[in-house]
Amino acid sequence: MRATALAALLALHQGLAWAQPTSYQNRKEVKEFVAEMVKKHGFGRKELTRVLAQAQYQPAIVRAMDQPPESALGSWQAYRAIFIKPERIEGGVQFWNRNAEALKRAADEFGVSEDVIVGIIGVETTFGRNIGTYRVIDALATLTFDYPKRGAYFRAELEHYLVFSRDQRIDPLRVKGSYAGAIGIPQFMPGSYRRFAVDFDGDGQINLASSPSDAIGSIGNFLKAHGWVRGQPVAIGATVSGDGWRKLAGSGIVPAIRFADLAGYGIKPAAPLPGDTLCALIELDSPGQPSELRVTLQNFFVLTRYNRSNLYAAAVLDLAAEIVRARSAAPVAGTVVPGKSNP
Repeated sequence: MRATALAALLALHQGLAWAQPTSYQNRKEVKEFVAEMVKKHGFGRKELTRVLAQAQYQPAIVRAMDQPPESALGSWQAYRAIFIKPERIEGGVQFWNRNAEALKRAADEFGVSEDVIVGIIGVETTFGRNIGTYRVIDALATLTFDYPKRGAYFRAELEHYLVFSRDQRIDPLRVKGSYAGAIGIPQFMPGSYRRFAVDFDGDGQINLASSPSDAIGSIGNFLKAHGWVRGQPVAIGATVSGDGWRKLAGSGIVPAIRFADLAGYGIKPAAPLPGDTLCALIELDSPGQPSELRVTLQNFFVLTRYNRSNLYAAAVLDLAAEIVRARSAAPVAGTVVPGKSNP
């Protein structure tokens, strides 16, 4: 009885200790990181040590990385239902109407259709309403120094974030974002912020947290830089017969098979395309329900560079299509066909 009580007390103590923020400044790997930043980017050692000393370990971030909330669903239809809701669709219509000029300019300049950009922002942050509650410095320090599975990736993002904060003259202790350290309306990681964010409202600053125009232009720039094809569809629904399609569905999302050859795999796309168009096939699985099959093209692959999830890219497209339909019910200037750029 006494041993059991002692063990329970020890476990409670360890749990409380685990929940407490941990200071990073005295850790060897943090000191090595500071030294590297001083040498590589000319940071002041004392100031950078002060910043990292105020970063706090967040165990909830590690838990979220190990089990992202959406992964627990295990179903395409359950995942889709998170985003395809009347209030989010209406929010998309309002966002589009408020920002029609910037969306049109982005479509013209980057070749990315308005509906796709709106769909991304809707999935990422509900049109800027939910840009994250974690301090970015806490998220990136936690994942750099206490998440070895992806420590190298997040170390690079922490480097980008500190350089970005200095260059933009932003207090690195004040910026809020996602549990992974993504920032602003489009949820750019710091490296993407530095490489692809643009001043699209012409005010001389890049502000993805408060400027919808900057967010719109930056998404367009990101997708174009990753190979977006102007005017090409993103994905097409399909029906299948036999089992030949399964091999193709399991071979990845890089478009590698000619559209003309899909019939040989038992795949019947819902719309025609030129025979030499390169395609892939994805299966969106929902336990207890028939799978949904989609023939995907280069632009779908590009969407998965934004977030490397087929479910994510499919949800963006479905939300975009629903918003287009809702706008069409009350037509406004600039309405477009889903997945097509304005001429």
